[in-house]
Parts: sequence; structure tokens; C-alpha cells
Amino acid sequence: MSSIVTPSLAKLTKINRTFSIAPMLDWTDRHYRYLARVMSAELLLYTEMVTTGAIIHGKGDYLGYNDEENPLALQLGGSNPHDLARCAKLAFDRGYDEINLNVGCPSDRVQSGRFGACLMAEPKLVAECVTAMKQVVDIPVTVKTRIGIDDQDSYEFLSEFVETVSHVGCDTFIVHARKAWLQGLSPKQNREIPPLDYQRVYRLKKDHPSLNISINGGVKTLSECREHLLHLDGVMVGREAYQNPYLLAEVDQQLCGSDKPVLSRDAVLEKFIPYIEKHLISGGRLNHITRHMTGMFQGEPGSRAWRRYISENAHKPGAGIEVIEQARKMMTL
Repeated sequence: MSSIVTPSLAKLTKINRTFSIAPMLDWTDRHYRYLARVMSAELLLYTEMVTTGAIIHGKGDYLGYNDEENPLALQLGGSNPHDLARCAKLAFDRGYDEINLNVGCPSDRVQSGRFGACLMAEPKLVAECVTAMKQVVDIPVTVKTRIGIDDQDSYEFLSEFVETVSHVGCDTFIVHARKAWLQGLSPKQNREIPPLDYQRVYRLKKDHPSLNISINGGVKTLSECREHLLHLDGVMVGREAYQNPYLLAEVDQQLCGSDKPVLSRDAVLEKFIPYIEKHLISGGRLNHITRHMTGMFQGEPGSRAWRRYISENAHKPGAGIEVIEQARKMMTL
């Protein structure tokens, strides 16, 4: 294992946890994160969950990102303290601003690897994992969890889990305000069927005022974010931030006190196009990026024409910026 880092290596990045975007598999890749950063300088970005096995044994670069994405957190999936520490140190050396441990994903594949939501039943192991990572990095190590699992869904169960993990120095928890059913429900169903219980997360903060606690689950508007922020330190938004990405354009102004002008949708595209061009020049395909843009004009006249034109043309060989330009023109026909 790598040696303990010295204070001289500490990162000075100040993380604003008021608003963050949830880790979403196959969605929050580096292209989407760059688009999100174009719209908001203040929000905190999270990678998709990356397993320790992929980082240690995989052939690809699972830690790659664009410098412009910072502040950026890496979400790790795993339960072996040594492996998690090894991956955390690699991420620290690459310039990540936070390491987040996934204790919330309920999928069967994740459970078979003994990580994700099933770890809520093993708080001492989670504490060991956090301790191992904190020993080798000088950036925050945080935990994203549920309010409970299966029949272990009392407030006392959640509070005891948080207390156990916080005692080893984890002071930040992101809580998905639904419990997870480890058997019988798909990951998609686990995001929709178990009822939301925001009050339980509010109580957790009230009972543990020294901890930084963010809430996740079912949040769709910045107005709802403001309501949660009356009780909590931060709000994490998932599907709405992906399917309606322009929501992010007013995060800095409405939630973070910024007085900079709000970018129009067209201004966002204009700032994003150089990134797309760079991707194309390097041999990338247009649809790898435009799949994240189909919701940019959600609710606007012509949005269906925008989505349809991009969906029908961005995947074609040689497709370039002209597809985006034409899709925008189609909205006015």
C-alpha cells in the first residue's frame, strides 16, 4: 500500500456541496460532465461508479477526465480496504477532489461483489474501508448510502450506520432517501418503488449537526432544492439533471449566490462546440457526445425536432458539428 500522504501534498480545492450531480452508470461520463460544467462553475460532479477491479485489472483508463471538470469526485465500488486504498491513492495522484464510496447501489451484480447497498449491513467494514482510504489521501473520503435495506429500515439502523462510519473521520454523507430492496426489485425499480422519506434524512442532520449531509432522490426542480437546503447541507440530483440538463444553467445563481448572467441554451451550445470539435479531431464519434444533449431544449418549441434530428443523424459515419447546427435549425421550421 502507498505510504501516508504528507500535508504538503494536500489539495487546496474548496468543494461547494450545495448542489451535486449523482453518479449514474452510462450517463455521467466525461462528456456529460464537461457539458454540465459549461453551465455551472459551482456544482460538484461525480463520476460513474468505477469498481476497484476495473481500475486495478482493467485495460482501459478508468480514471481519465477533463481538467475543466474539477471539482470532481470519483465514486468507487468495492469492499476490500486494501484495494480501495490503492485506487483512492491513484485517484488522488490524478487530481481528483474527493473519493466517494458507493453504499447505495442495489443491483445483483454489485451484491455478488459484496459492495453497494448490501454494505449497509456491515458498517464496521465500511468504516475499515474509509479508514484505509483516508490513510493514503489528503482529500475528503465520503459515503453515498440509502436510508435502509430490506427489513433493516428503521431510523435507528440508519443512525447507527452513520455513527459507526463517522467515528473514523467520515464527515460527509449523501443519503438517497429511499431504502433498497436487495432482492426482488431491479435497480430501476429501486429508484422508483420504495417510498421517499425526506423527513428521515432531515432528522439525521438534526441529530448529527456536525456532519455534512446531502439528500438525493426524486428532486426535479431548483425550487425543491431550496426547500431541502433549509434542512440540509446539500442536494444531489440525478435523472432530472441528465434528462433536462439546462436545469443546471441557473444552479449558480439560484442556489450559490452567483451574480453572473445565466447562459442561454444557444450560448451553452456555443461554449460546448469547441469541446465536441476536439473530440471529433481525436477520432471520436459525434453520437458519443450528442446522446447527452437530446434534452437540452426540453419544454421549448421544436424540442421534438431537435431530438429526432440528432437521434437520426449523429450516429452516421463522418457526422460532425453540422448535425447539431441543422438540428437547431429544424426547431424553427
